[in-house]
Amino acid sequence: MMYNPQLETFLCVAECGSFNKAAEKLYISPPAVIKQINLLESDLSLRLFIRTHRGLQLTEAGKSLVQDAKYMIQYCKDSVTRAKNAMQKGEEILRIGTSPMTPAQVLVDLWPQLQEGCPGIKFQLVPFDNTPENAREILANLGQNIDVVAGIFDETMLNLRQCAGAEISREPICCAVSVHHNLAKKDRLTVQDLYGEKLMLMKRGWSHYVDLLRDELWKNHPQIQIIDFDFYSTEVFNQCENNNCVLMAVPKWQYVHPLLKILPVNWGYAIPYGLLHAPEPSPAVRKFLQAVDKMTKK
Repeated sequence: MMYNPQLETFLCVAECGSFNKAAEKLYISPPAVIKQINLLESDLSLRLFIRTHRGLQLTEAGKSLVQDAKYMIQYCKDSVTRAKNAMQKGEEILRIGTSPMTPAQVLVDLWPQLQEGCPGIKFQLVPFDNTPENAREILANLGQNIDVVAGIFDETMLNLRQCAGAEISREPICCAVSVHHNLAKKDRLTVQDLYGEKLMLMKRGWSHYVDLLRDELWKNHPQIQIIDFDFYSTEVFNQCENNNCVLMAVPKWQYVHPLLKILPVNWGYAIPYGLLHAPEPSPAVRKFLQAVDKMTKK
């Protein structure tokens, strides 16, 4: 990235006028937002906000930086796009983003057959850190540095992240537990097996499918304690293992954490899994998506 990613957080805080509101919009915690702003102010040796009991106000320096930051961010993005287009002129390269939570294995498995439908397209894996900031940046700008990312999604999530999705399969919603957890002895779970357990679910509003599961558990199974979290990351998997909790997961995450076991549950809930891409994909990406669609419908 050619610019400080804290600038985007700064613009969001300036727009929202509140650390809490900006945190909700960015899908990170308020302390994380405050930390980024403090670091930015320290690095620039500038005070950007006046903190009051009624909220935040931009200082004169902050007002000046808002306009320049918007220009710098857009200019850098356009510059990178132009450079990549120049480098790849005459070539069709499909850049697959990969991280522990968005493994590219599903595409690797399909690739030998996909080459028949899209000959000439080269396949490039682009690893990235699965942080809230990276996820927000990558998904909102698919087609610039990364073309597609494999993962779970639904219309709610796509709208929030400003991207599009091509469904490959419906993944059953499972539960991940520590290999040392009593439930790890089982091959399959019932809902009643979760009574007395702490079940970690993504917070409400992130996924329609997860919210349906949440509503049923609240209504019919109050014996299960639901613990909300903001974003899937390696740290969430670590918390599940360290605190002996149960974490909502899908089978394709079986290799994310070596000390967690993913078990199917007999509640019948599933979530779409597929390829996230730009709303207006490039010709190469469009050709690839058409080949994937043709294969998955066989």
